[in-house]
Amino acid sequence: MRTPALFRRKCWPFLAAGLLAVAGCSDSSEPGGEPGPGTDGPGVTPGDGSECLGAKFLTTLGKSTVLVGAQMEDDTAKAAPFDVRYLYIAAGLFDSKDACNSCASGCTSEGKSCVGGSCNWWGCWQYDQDPPGAYVRDFIKAAQANGQIPFITYYEAFQASGYTEGEQQLKALNDSAFLGRYLADWRFLLKQVGQEKALLQIEPDMWAYLQFFPKDGKAQSTPAAVKAANPTDCGSQENNGAGLGKCMIAMVRKYAPNAKVGLHASAWATKTDVSQNTDASFDVAGEANKVADFLLSVGAGDTDFVTVEASDRDAGWYEKTTGSAAWWDPENRKLPHFTQAFTWAKAVSTRLGKPHIWWQLPVGNMSLPNSNQKWRDNRVDYFLTHPGEVAAAGGVGMLFGAGNYEQTTPETDGGNLVKRVKTYKDAGGQAACVKN
Repeated sequence: MRTPALFRRKCWPFLAAGLLAVAGCSDSSEPGGEPGPGTDGPGVTPGDGSECLGAKFLTTLGKSTVLVGAQMEDDTAKAAPFDVRYLYIAAGLFDSKDACNSCASGCTSEGKSCVGGSCNWWGCWQYDQDPPGAYVRDFIKAAQANGQIPFITYYEAFQASGYTEGEQQLKALNDSAFLGRYLADWRFLLKQVGQEKALLQIEPDMWAYLQFFPKDGKAQSTPAAVKAANPTDCGSQENNGAGLGKCMIAMVRKYAPNAKVGLHASAWATKTDVSQNTDASFDVAGEANKVADFLLSVGAGDTDFVTVEASDRDAGWYEKTTGSAAWWDPENRKLPHFTQAFTWAKAVSTRLGKPHIWWQLPVGNMSLPNSNQKWRDNRVDYFLTHPGEVAAAGGVGMLFGAGNYEQTTPETDGGNLVKRVKTYKDAGGQAACVKN
């Protein structure tokens, strides 16, 4: 469940303020009940790994068990043995054709000077005497210092477009001036990553909109000024959504060769939100294949992983503020439930031939009061007590974080995420391959 697609908002990185410092289940069948020990866990019997996409992927990262991570502050990152720390890049672009050379002189975004780190371009969210991009470079260093893999979500197309979210924002893709600055910004980000090992997620939601809105559901039906915007890196690509995806992936290989890159698979991209399906006869895997086939058309065959998502908000927030039922049944008796979600994710991975990472999982838990930044949810407790189900479906990571500033964070959850992560790690973690 998520806020209806057109009204969804990601976590704006005015959380930059926090990162500048780094630069800085019960037996009840009621949905929402906290899961108990679970039917699996770190002791699930591993498969032989010979055909396990997840094991192969994790090996390239120097890992052997399902990753756990979060969007979090410095103290939280040091409080438990997290594998991954993630960051949003989402705001405006520089006004020039290419990235600014100095934040302290002549650099503007949306007409506002970047002096003092006050403009809307992420490249200057830092001390303005430091070269642009220190915000990301220092984030990578901070993650590495804690033994964590940096994960960066690039979510700029909507935020910088000036259009309303959804169908309207896609118009900006055919504006060569805008797309030129956008792809130059993407190149600049990749250069900040450079030779470092990192995980990169390209534009959650945008691929879903490119599938959702055209009548034929094809990325080729949305024009994009790819060649004119970036003839250097994209000159051989088609001038449409498919060409844009392929170009952005190829740019990763060129400018950040040690990074792993993935696209985002949205459960609602086909106009049916599978994550909230209540029809037991519905073809969940068939619907997942539609999404996977679309992603293949925009270049997913050349990626390393795919990201999937449960919800961008806590279930308690939905229940209290919108009156909607967003819970997944932790006993997997009544739809929607966790088994359905894992079935969908497994089908996506199988079709793509790529492992998946659960990203932006809600942080709430059942001990919270259901008020601002302290909402109830059962995803943390279920995922971290049923990691074998995650692995059996092809999942290689569980990353937790708020979808907007009203949601529960690792700093407002009463310490539950840190406790669960410590328990998971103390038990040895979850092997990537399990026998079904």
